[in-house]
Amino acid sequence: MTKAEGGFELERELSVHWLRWTLLAWAAIAAWFLWDRWGQVNALALGDTDDNMRLMQVRALLDGQGWYDLRQYRLSPPGGLDIHWSRLVDLPIAALILIFKPFVGTPMAERLACGIAPLLPLAVTMGALSVTVRRLVAPAAWPIAAIILLGCGSTMLMFMPLRIDHHGWQLACLALTLAGIADPRGARGGLTVGLSSAASLTIGLELLPYCAIAGAIVTLRWVWDGGEVRRMQAYALALAGGGTLGFALFASNANHAMRCDALTPAWLSVTIAAGVLLFAVGLLNPANRMARLGLAAVAGAAIAGGFAALFPQCLSRPEGVSDELYDIWLSNVREARPIYRHSFAMGFPVAVLPVIGVIGAAVAAWRARASAVQLSSWIAIGLFTAFAGAMLLWQIRAGPAAQLLAVPGATALVWLVVPWFLNQKHMAVRVLGAVAAFLLLSGLFTGFVVKYVKVDKPQKARNVVARANARCASAAGMSLLDRSLPPSTLFTHVDLGPRLIVMTHHKGIAGPYHRNERAILDVHHAFTGSPAAFRPIAQRYGAQYLLVCPNMAETTIYRSRAPNGFYGQLAKGQVPAWLDPVRLPAKAPYRLWRIRYDR
Repeated sequence: MTKAEGGFELERELSVHWLRWTLLAWAAIAAWFLWDRWGQVNALALGDTDDNMRLMQVRALLDGQGWYDLRQYRLSPPGGLDIHWSRLVDLPIAALILIFKPFVGTPMAERLACGIAPLLPLAVTMGALSVTVRRLVAPAAWPIAAIILLGCGSTMLMFMPLRIDHHGWQLACLALTLAGIADPRGARGGLTVGLSSAASLTIGLELLPYCAIAGAIVTLRWVWDGGEVRRMQAYALALAGGGTLGFALFASNANHAMRCDALTPAWLSVTIAAGVLLFAVGLLNPANRMARLGLAAVAGAAIAGGFAALFPQCLSRPEGVSDELYDIWLSNVREARPIYRHSFAMGFPVAVLPVIGVIGAAVAAWRARASAVQLSSWIAIGLFTAFAGAMLLWQIRAGPAAQLLAVPGATALVWLVVPWFLNQKHMAVRVLGAVAAFLLLSGLFTGFVVKYVKVDKPQKARNVVARANARCASAAGMSLLDRSLPPSTLFTHVDLGPRLIVMTHHKGIAGPYHRNERAILDVHHAFTGSPAAFRPIAQRYGAQYLLVCPNMAETTIYRSRAPNGFYGQLAKGQVPAWLDPVRLPAKAPYRLWRIRYDR
């Protein structure tokens, strides 16, 4: 077999059996991540408050709590905290626990489930991206997309073992949306976009803007080409039907209220109205392009105007929080800040790939201008990626979606440029040029830039805070609290609450969830107010102990807002007489007191 024949056979194998090889690649990647992070998995080192709360939600379900009751009763006693999520993402975690439990027991089953569950949406994402680039770039181009995806640091963090919150599944839905946009078969593509959007909204509203853009793309394709009517009508039915089914099966009792932060009746009415109106204008389907544009504009205005008239409360902050809570807490959430307010080391790798993706989509659109379907697909993906990149100027939490959407465009550039270098006569040009082009066009070069180009100033205070955060959330630290006290209610920081209830038998006061404004404000008021104001607040929750983590990120807010407040005095060693110290080992990361109400 000649070298050319060998290359042809490899390309044929990757083209024909792409799904088999994609799944094998996923299995190898998943095995590597589990092996590499097994120490963290074994320690149940859930690093994010949402991951901890997700596990508590699953535990409550398996312990018999109602399917539609998503309150967390071990925080904010006695009434509990209202969690605005749905049960959809709980299902794979719960299923894995039930599968492993008979063989390894509940504690290890939880650890295995938390390690494996985030890798499941990665399989969906890799498969969907493979479908997209096969349709738009080349049948054998999917390995390039997989490699570029692995280099998307912001995106891949959402699929790492222990990252059990819902962001990975929402990204999988977004990848399926891309596959639907790239589908040459209109009805199937519209169905894919509609169902993936409905699933994403059922999980949460984080990707609502992307779902809206996807709907606009489907509609504008019909405006441009009346032959796209089947795609739009399939999308409309899937969105309305999928949203209705998602609400019926997964919306909690609390989400039946007219709230703006989840798939409640407010947003459900939008999905149904959008589906009905788009299907209706599709029935008309006038031959004239301007007439189609007019119908689409009328439908859009009716949806937007009706929403504004019926649900004006949703036009401001969807969380519905007060100005005080926003100033004290929500505005300090790092991921809610724009990219330019973050360090170069964090922002540069996130921003580069979307730029490459937009350029790649533009080049690919120009090259595909003879094919109406491919041209419209590439224009849609380019606009999608540009929109996500612009979202970074609002909040850096758009980074994972922006990098994911950039993968097809970057893949198209690599598929175009790298072979040009490989076909050059000189070996140095072939090897070095191809490697350099791949690193540049895939965005992988950003890792070298961040490593060797030192722009950010060293911040010792941030290192101190990071160390305190890690030590106080560690399994070793939490085990001290479990052994030192009988089951009790501990008054502690908002961000420590979810971790406390996962790792110990204690109750906490608050968690970082906006529907529980009073509990969050009470914690902040207690720590920033006077010592005399603390006890009435603590007594309201039946708190028996005060637990603080010196130098934890949240404590910096207490001290900056009230240097001489209750926490500020504790940090200076000024402890009221009604706090009795509880002895902990010398290296314990906490300070713990028993609260006396009789003095």
